[in-house]
Amino acid sequence: MLVPLLGATQTFSAALGITLMLGVVFGVFAVCMSPLRERLEGTRALLASLILAATLTSCANIMAQRWFLSWQQALDLYIGLIALQCVALEYTGLFRQPIAASFKRCALFGALMLVVGGLRELIGYGSLGRGLSEHWQGLILFPRGLHLFTLVPGAFVLSGVLLAARQAWTRRHSVIKETHRS
Repeated sequence: MLVPLLGATQTFSAALGITLMLGVVFGVFAVCMSPLRERLEGTRALLASLILAATLTSCANIMAQRWFLSWQQALDLYIGLIALQCVALEYTGLFRQPIAASFKRCALFGALMLVVGGLRELIGYGSLGRGLSEHWQGLILFPRGLHLFTLVPGAFVLSGVLLAARQAWTRRHSVIKETHRS
């Protein structure tokens, strides 16, 4: 899931588009694969999940071309990887978990994609929400940004900063809990 997270989140609108496509395709895939999973085993189940994921991803791509052409053009490279993600998550057993647990994981990943997309756009362009509408230029916070963050290496830098911040946050809270126990 790292490829769509880092590659398809150049802007908030791109992150929103890929998140919506992932959510729809994952949801329909989970519903359609559920009865097949009980009847098929081994390579037949893998083949069925591959065909189903490719079909759903192709349908989502066609719908995006029809109604959201600007988003589809920006995400064209990453849309095909949605099928791969479906098959990989099916193989690891995500869709066999209870619906609430699967939905929670997918929702957290979607929120992470939106946060990363928003931060990359904010740092890279100095605005937030550009490309969401043809008639709106977005919320411009500062005139120039650091263009590096709109590129994939900038996404790696941002993810490293976010991981370091999370680690510092969890370490701080674990130290506070240990001092209260003593």
